[in-house]
Amino acid sequence: MLSTKDNQDLSLIGPGTLMGNFMRQFWIPACASRELEPDAAPMRLMLMGEKLVAFRDSEGRVGVLDHLCPHRCASLFFGRNEKSGLRCAYHGWKFDVEGNCLEMPNVPDKFDFSPKVKAKAYPVRERNGLVYVFMGDPASIPPLPEIDALMLPENEVDIFLMQRECNWLQSAEGDIDTSHFGFLHLGLVDDEDVDHDNIHAASVLDRAPEYFCKDAQWGTTYCAFRPAPQDDMTHYRFSHFQFPFFTLFPDGTFEDNMVVTCNVPMDDTHTMVVVVTYKKREEALRTRKDGSAIPGLEIDAAGTGVPMIPNDAGWFGRFRGERRASNDYLIDRAAQKSDNWSGIETVVGQDQAMVESMGALVPREFEHMAPSDIMVARTRRRLLKAARAYAEKGVLPEVQTDVALSHNLRSGTFLAPKNLDWVAAYKEKVAEMQKV
Repeated sequence: MLSTKDNQDLSLIGPGTLMGNFMRQFWIPACASRELEPDAAPMRLMLMGEKLVAFRDSEGRVGVLDHLCPHRCASLFFGRNEKSGLRCAYHGWKFDVEGNCLEMPNVPDKFDFSPKVKAKAYPVRERNGLVYVFMGDPASIPPLPEIDALMLPENEVDIFLMQRECNWLQSAEGDIDTSHFGFLHLGLVDDEDVDHDNIHAASVLDRAPEYFCKDAQWGTTYCAFRPAPQDDMTHYRFSHFQFPFFTLFPDGTFEDNMVVTCNVPMDDTHTMVVVVTYKKREEALRTRKDGSAIPGLEIDAAGTGVPMIPNDAGWFGRFRGERRASNDYLIDRAAQKSDNWSGIETVVGQDQAMVESMGALVPREFEHMAPSDIMVARTRRRLLKAARAYAEKGVLPEVQTDVALSHNLRSGTFLAPKNLDWVAAYKEKVAEMQKV
């Protein structure tokens, strides 16, 4: 369990907080490129507890500004996006994507002081379908993260966004909790339902694996391990956490499971989950050996096709699932008794229900952690240590600037000889993958 202070230090992300200051030193995925069209209406963007507006100008450049106009603090959300800038509807002051004041049309020319006025604007980068914002020290802007899935061409990945009404940390912890897969998602699948030669069948055949876990230069890494059907082999299921909020979930085969989830804090109690997955990856167990779909798992792990309610222009109006707390995630109690362990459809819906049901911010002082929670516990300690090192000494994890540490970082399932150490097995598998 965590103390109340440690829990707050980990969870709260607003300006001036321990974790908020730490996260701001990394590039933060803010939205999908497809959300912003040139000269279209600006979009409200709640990010890291700050109310911002995002827009794409006439030349295709993206700007992310504080929503308050620096003139009289009217909201720039109501502004006019026109001719390479965002014009405040109140008095017509116009700002470019860097926050520079271009025009003061209500001020006589001889009194114009536009060069002295600047809207609060954050540096923006765009790559392969995502818009990133840097909210930290402008004198120390790092490279963009280079996790494999984020480096693939846009036409080779699916980018899925979904809002969660909970703190960022409980969302991230769900991604690095491998033992829930055999229950929440596969709880009513029996041994005889699966082909024992399927590399992913171990999640059903043995629902109580053991674990290895360690700190890594990028954050933390772990694997669940079980005896494989082959007598001389071990079944591994690897996963990683990368600073500040990236998770590489293991729902696939190691060789092609290029995936990443970005658990982006909107504020302390809302998270925008951004999932990027390689389109051609082989997913984990979705069907029984007779080819029939496992109830509740009909939609792929990236969540493509998850029913959404229409977006609106509110601060929390984007990418909200139809299955939500207010309707108990459309739980089907009859299905729960017969063929769907949770009674909730889709992997995404099931995960959503569990992490949101904990409350907007988990009271972790009431937890009773088990050996299966080793990755969660280690990641919390790693985050606290890293955030406090930055607060006290200005030191950041290596992966913030040495982004090559993320190259070939891979999660997923594989078999390895029993006599091979787990770290050596991982390195050997990566080396094999690089030769292909």
